[in-house]
Amino acid sequence: MLDQTPVVRPPFDAELATFLTALEARGPFTVTEEMLPHMRQLDVPEHVLDERLRSRGYHRRNVTVPGHLGDPIDLAIIERIERTGTTAAVYTIHGGGMVFGHHLGNLDGYDGWLLDHDVVLVSVDYRLAPEYPDPYPVEDCYAGLVWVAEHAAELGIDPARIVVAGQSAGGGLAAGTALLARDRKGPELLAQILVSPMLDDRDDTVSTMQIDGVGVADRQMTRFGWDAYLGDRRATAGVSVYAAPARATDLSALPKTYIDCGSAEVFRDEDVAFASRLWASGVDAELHVWPGAFHGFTSMVPDAAISRTATAALADWTTRLLGAPSPIAP
Repeated sequence: MLDQTPVVRPPFDAELATFLTALEARGPFTVTEEMLPHMRQLDVPEHVLDERLRSRGYHRRNVTVPGHLGDPIDLAIIERIERTGTTAAVYTIHGGGMVFGHHLGNLDGYDGWLLDHDVVLVSVDYRLAPEYPDPYPVEDCYAGLVWVAEHAAELGIDPARIVVAGQSAGGGLAAGTALLARDRKGPELLAQILVSPMLDDRDDTVSTMQIDGVGVADRQMTRFGWDAYLGDRRATAGVSVYAAPARATDLSALPKTYIDCGSAEVFRDEDVAFASRLWASGVDAELHVWPGAFHGFTSMVPDAAISRTATAALADWTTRLLGAPSPIAP
């Protein structure tokens, strides 16, 4: 007899629930392959983005570097105008379920916790599924990281102070990139920042069942991304730990790690389990599970009290990692 017990979930935070109510009023949202070209576009023209950066004292340049199998990929390099000396680098990987998003699309999200540390920000334009399935995305990310480390001197980067960071699918790719760096004896990372990372393709946690048809980035959207990324291999033994880091049993010798997620999001259980395995492997890891938060809440509702608290926690951790923010930063 089938279990008829209804699935219950943690409640959404009251401020965030107001946003979800407005979102739901637009009608159901289901990602399809036909929608992907539009979802990969930058919200504003690049020249407008560059004007915004200049108004805040930063500038951007692009470099083309070898990606997976030597194919060209782009890196965006963002730093303070007229910056001198050597500083830390934060190598960022954008989200989008492995299938959409833009490497210049989340730059505003680094204000308030990162850019005032006067870092060099590097954002990788990795190739997306389903046109470029596993291992292209994670191998592109790793190849870009290797290029950054090898060109640290010309970039004004301290090679001992490289941090990899990502949100959602970007968080999963960041974790996979860190595993590749460890196993290939590549760049030695100072830390990894994993914000609501997408880590597990198997779709078998409680939180995947709880966040099904509700919230943001629910079970359907997540399965769409994993199917595009892994094809028929999803949820089989043929998936590597670099594609789905939740499958890794050995997390030793990984860098200091920050992980956060919401209590009411689909990735909650895999993120908590990953943090637990990091601790079991002797890794310095900090975990936050924000009550009532859905996926991407800090960017979608940045002024909510829980969003401000989450951003402040990440800012505090980053200050402990990198030191006090630069007094000369804008």
